[in-house]
Amino acid sequence: MRLPGWLGGRARPALGMRWAVVDCETSGLDAARDRLLSVAGVALRGGRIDPADAFAALVGQAEPSERANILVHGIGGDAQRAARPAAAVLGEFTAWLGDAVPVAFNAPFDAEMLRRALARAGVAARLPRRWLDLALLAPALAPERARQRRTLDDWLAEYGIDPGRRHDALADAYASAQLLQVLLARAARQGAATDAAVLRAAGAGRWLGLS
Repeated sequence: MRLPGWLGGRARPALGMRWAVVDCETSGLDAARDRLLSVAGVALRGGRIDPADAFAALVGQAEPSERANILVHGIGGDAQRAARPAAAVLGEFTAWLGDAVPVAFNAPFDAEMLRRALARAGVAARLPRRWLDLALLAPALAPERARQRRTLDDWLAEYGIDPGRRHDALADAYASAQLLQVLLARAARQGAATDAAVLRAAGAGRWLGLS
């Protein structure tokens, strides 16, 4: 079986391949304790966002998250209880992800939340070990802005990207996909034209310790 370039096989042109930009909404910020409430993804293929290649779903909860948490993401208690079971949602999500390189802003958090959700739901599918972290790639490509730009909102503002509705998984994935477009073009101008080179530029070549 041929391994994808980002797992050590032949490097692929970064602007010609499929990247899957992922965002999760959760019951809190503790990946070891909190629950996955929704997951979304937007694909970037050939350097372009493909509106037809996207995923978004709520994850069913026996008990809704706390009121303060609901005020952040807007997923009400009734919506949380009525959503489909985690096993069904995550099975579809991993099928959508396929062999694309997964991407997120603060990728270790999203990767760990998804890994734990898969384990709790008893879904056998595994996530890729390597993710592209936009929180690392953005400052690596613009180090002169790194001190002033820390958050996703900071980097969206840096490149004039409208964030839309923040803390909605699909909207955040779409905004992050626009940021990835900008960063891939910038990386190419700086000589990082393959997936492997982009991952190295982000410092994402290290294993995240996922299993």
